Amino acid sequence: MPGESLEATTAGDHRLAPVFVELADTLLAGFDLDEFLHTLTLRCVQVLAVDAAGILLTDHRDHLQLVAASTERARRLEQFQLRIDQGPCLDAFATGQPVHSGDLAADADRWPDFAAAAAEHGFTGVHALPMRLREKTIGALNLFTADRTLDEAGQATGQAMADIATIGILSARAAARRDLLAGQLQSALDTRVLIEQAKGVLAERHQISMEQAFAVLRGHARGTSTKLTEVAAGIVTGVIDLSGLVTSGPGDI
Repeated sequence: MPGESLEATTAGDHRLAPVFVELADTLLAGFDLDEFLHTLTLRCVQVLAVDAAGILLTDHRDHLQLVAASTERARRLEQFQLRIDQGPCLDAFATGQPVHSGDLAADADRWPDFAAAAAEHGFTGVHALPMRLREKTIGALNLFTADRTLDEAGQATGQAMADIATIGILSARAAARRDLLAGQLQSALDTRVLIEQAKGVLAERHQISMEQAFAVLRGHARGTSTKLTEVAAGIVTGVIDLSGLVTSGPGDI
């Protein structure tokens, strides 16, 4: 019957400690986000004794996307929820607060289409837990039940799992951004070195100043609709014929 309490796993349960260690491993190098998210849904089912779990996360445009589900039924229900823009999981994300419904039939006035779809998929209850760190909410961990619900201890454990996962995901995103910025900086430095080398080649070959060499470099890039770095590389490697780049005297450039 909806409303019947599960024997929720508490912090003292021997099964819980390894799960938290596993979630904490997301902070380590080599973090595989897809594998981790799928594992998280499976661990929720195992530890909390719910019937299914799903995860919604925001993309780069801050739109919610389904990223993992423990069962096909949960996957279809999550996708339906996103399509109709209605459901407890969306509410949890929007408010940053947990949304619990042990009896979706009784809460049908809140989410009529979602409640009907949940019943078709065999679910009678849902616990939507925000994946939030301070003021930033990145998604929701959704726990689906059939003819039962989580007690307060189980809800707290589920939220703790969502919180640790959030920290891991945000850490991974921050590391990816740092790597991207570092790569962009290194690329800019490499480009600058290449351009300076090309300027030096031009200046030496045509006995002009470095400023004049750069003007020639830019002029050729613009005139041929070629990237400056590509022209510089062509000059340094000898692919571009230097004799055709400077036709006027050094003082006229």
